[in-house]
Amino acid sequence: MIEPRSTQHLSSIFVGRQREMAELTAALDDALTGNGRLVMLVGEPGIGKTRTAQELTREAEVRGAQVCWGWCYEEAGAPPYWPWVQPIRSYVQLEDSERLRSEMGSGAADIAEIVPTLRAKLPDLETPPDLEPEQARFRLFDSIATFLKNAARSQPLVLVLDDLHWADKPSLLLLQFLARQLQGCRLLVVGCYRDVELSRQHPLSEALAQLSREPVFQRVPMRGLSQDETGQFMEASVGIEPTTGLAEALYSHTEGNPFFITEVIRLLSESGELTAGRIGAAEGLRIPQGVREVIGQRLRRLSEQCNRVLTTASVVGPEFDFRLLNMLSGGMSEDQLLQAVDEAVSVHLIEDVPGQMDRYQFSHALIQQTLAEEVTTSRRVRLHARIGEALELLYAVEVEAHAAELAHHFAEAGPVLGPEKLVQYSRLAGERALTAYAYEDALTHFEKGLVAREITLSGTDTASDEEAAGLLFGLARAQSATVERHQLVEVFAILSRAFEFYAEAGNVAQAVAAAEFPVSTGPVRIPGVAELLARALALVPADSHEAGRLLSRYGGILAFSEGDYEGSLQALGRAMAIARLEGDVPLEVQTLVYAAGVSGNHLHWQESVDNALRAIELSTGKETPFSEVSSRLWTGLGLLHMGELDAARPHALALRSMGERRSTPRPMAGRSFQVITLLSSLEGDWSSAREHSDRGLEASPLTPRLLETRALLEHQTGEPAQGEVYLQRLLDVVRRGGPDQLFASGGAAMAITAVARLTGVFDRLEMAEAIAQAALSNPAVTPNVVISARAGLALLAAHKGDESAAAEHHAYLLGQRGTMIWTVSSVDRILALLSQTIGDMVQAATHFEDALAFGRKAGYRPELAWTCHDYADALLERFSSDARRGGSRTALTDGDFKATSLLDESLAIATELGMRPLVERVITLQEQARSRPRRAPEYPGGLSQREVEVLRLISTGKTDREIAEELFISPLTVGNHVKNILNKTNTSNRTEAATYAAHQGLT
Repeated sequence: MIEPRSTQHLSSIFVGRQREMAELTAALDDALTGNGRLVMLVGEPGIGKTRTAQELTREAEVRGAQVCWGWCYEEAGAPPYWPWVQPIRSYVQLEDSERLRSEMGSGAADIAEIVPTLRAKLPDLETPPDLEPEQARFRLFDSIATFLKNAARSQPLVLVLDDLHWADKPSLLLLQFLARQLQGCRLLVVGCYRDVELSRQHPLSEALAQLSREPVFQRVPMRGLSQDETGQFMEASVGIEPTTGLAEALYSHTEGNPFFITEVIRLLSESGELTAGRIGAAEGLRIPQGVREVIGQRLRRLSEQCNRVLTTASVVGPEFDFRLLNMLSGGMSEDQLLQAVDEAVSVHLIEDVPGQMDRYQFSHALIQQTLAEEVTTSRRVRLHARIGEALELLYAVEVEAHAAELAHHFAEAGPVLGPEKLVQYSRLAGERALTAYAYEDALTHFEKGLVAREITLSGTDTASDEEAAGLLFGLARAQSATVERHQLVEVFAILSRAFEFYAEAGNVAQAVAAAEFPVSTGPVRIPGVAELLARALALVPADSHEAGRLLSRYGGILAFSEGDYEGSLQALGRAMAIARLEGDVPLEVQTLVYAAGVSGNHLHWQESVDNALRAIELSTGKETPFSEVSSRLWTGLGLLHMGELDAARPHALALRSMGERRSTPRPMAGRSFQVITLLSSLEGDWSSAREHSDRGLEASPLTPRLLETRALLEHQTGEPAQGEVYLQRLLDVVRRGGPDQLFASGGAAMAITAVARLTGVFDRLEMAEAIAQAALSNPAVTPNVVISARAGLALLAAHKGDESAAAEHHAYLLGQRGTMIWTVSSVDRILALLSQTIGDMVQAATHFEDALAFGRKAGYRPELAWTCHDYADALLERFSSDARRGGSRTALTDGDFKATSLLDESLAIATELGMRPLVERVITLQEQARSRPRRAPEYPGGLSQREVEVLRLISTGKTDREIAEELFISPLTVGNHVKNILNKTNTSNRTEAATYAAHQGLT
């Protein structure tokens, strides 16, 4: 019999992979020179991802890099961030305290929350501050990323994360966070995952979609070895070159999968069929139908005792502890157990977990799965029960840290043990996951606990006891960070069930905690929130700190959800007084943020900006994500509405960074991208606007303002089919109802009419009118919604030529002159269109001139281009009408010159920005303008065409107002022309100017 050169070391054989190693080595080169990289090795089970990563790490160590490995755990029960805990824990064990303190800095306390062994090296660590979960998760991510980057400064670092297809979502979020900070550091992260296990809904699929946008990211697909490489692999294993037929047979059965090849060679060796006489013939090779059969045959060659131990271990999971096996192996002595474990290790079915005493792992998941599937259901359930009870004894002093593992086993043991322990550990695991910012894990744990208690998630019944209330409150907190905005009503319903129990039971502290928890942090209307807060306020002393916390949120809710502006201001004032009396700066910041929101929703933009800037100034770093995001949000929105683009930019960029933090709850992340999307659209940077719109909608797909902005953007740039997609999604929000409906209605009405002007298709104007009127009739509607609905109706009135409606909307909008209504229009331009509809051309000219000044000063180039077009259109229409009535030729010529100039400016901007619909409309108007005289005659004194026209009207005794109406310009412009005329004619007054005109033959 021919033995492989070492069946013990088949896994060390490395054949082929020239392409993969070239890519990996290039990434290593980049990392070593300070350009961090993230590389993903991708392929089916057994394809050689881990082995290839090992080869890379050997090269990295030769070149002076430090290597750390982390593995993911397939079964439920692993602590959050397990693939990160392992390499950090190994690093901590190897390094001295001073180096750890230097590299981790102030983040050491945060890291110690998930790597408790760090406190043994740094015993003087303080407990991290008690923060909101979202902010605490960001602190943890930032602390770990900072530590890894610092560690890589002194020595290049290679971090390998294996089996990422089993990673918990929080670990994947941390990976995405780190990926954005790899540039400029000597850190190479290598991930391995199975692509065959990924569905579109798999958490890793979502993570990869995000990571693929990062410039440091690279995907290296792993395929099977070629037929020649399969032959080389076998030769390296047995020392004999196989015949072409044998290599072909081996390749065809294994498709070049190194794990399959290895298992076949081991099987043939153990069965005595790997002989010199048979190895040369393909028919002498008995290839199994599948690798599971190969594993099964290997297992059957083990002792009964070893198989029994491995079967028990397979139910424990991919990793298991010797102490636990000892507790479970009744009737077997410790020596017998050691012998069985050694037997399994010797044939490479299991192996030591690096760096951990008496802990083992299956060498491949398929081995563990094959064993576990052979266990009958009845036996498996009872094994899980025994495992759970043994783990309780094993983890007696640290049971909370292992709550997820215990919950898993007691869930599987439910048929024999009942639900009590499952519920107990599910709740503990959920709370621990919330503390570790693993919201998705928390969601799963709380749901399992509630299902086990037979408590419906969609019911309205008050929680029956403290345990049920705790599960419901935990579920609401986890859901609020993960669900879509339209689902927040259901989240509040769950929260209310917990609150009702706490209030009835007299547990005031928990009742206040539930009431003040910000289920909704954005402009959504959730019925009952204000009432619940009012009830909570009745439970605490009027001037207490608890009252201040409740009043702060109550004030923010009243103005928006209830339309009670005065009540909102009173509540916020009381909250502010309590915050200052208590010296609670974060509460003061939160109250200022709510005040900024109230002011912004009531169109008091400067007041909103002032409050938000004050909140930013007072921030200490301990604020909630709501305060941090909303202070920047209202600052950016207020400045952009007032035309202060440059001042808004740093706040927009700060918000973008906040939105990219994966610890930020999804609804809030969507809002974080609103300002940068709005800013980019206003300045005509469509690429940036699309990118940030995509990222915001990815986090929160039904955010109304993002949908409205994107629909208009696509139509602006001549992509109506794409624009229609987003407009329909916005309309779906309106039709569906729910917390976003009223806010979406104003935007939808405005978007429909704006799109109609862009496309010339007016078949949905009745829908827009109905939506707008419904919004305006809502008693709780805020001015921020009103102005959007009014803008839509104003554009509709201008389209229809409805003078009465135009006058009504003009009167309302007049108070918002000098501001922008999202990306649709400046208020001044809409006022001009309304004035034109009414027939007051002098007033229209004044508004158009104001709109031009606003667009130029703000740098809102798309808006400026449309203002130029609309102004020119109005001029051409006016002078066409005058021409039909026999107006003066010079006046007509002068009007055409101004219109032509405006059209030229509009066309230049629209062409540069790719605003195809506007380009087409401008060209049409230019063709109309070309039919009129385009050159004005020369006049004495250097007078212009317009100045001569004004001088002629002065000579007839007309006032500035009358001249303005005659020439369709503003009175202010007439005044400027008069000053120029007096200077150029060297006259002192209008009488002398009239005399000059007569002498020069200009009258």
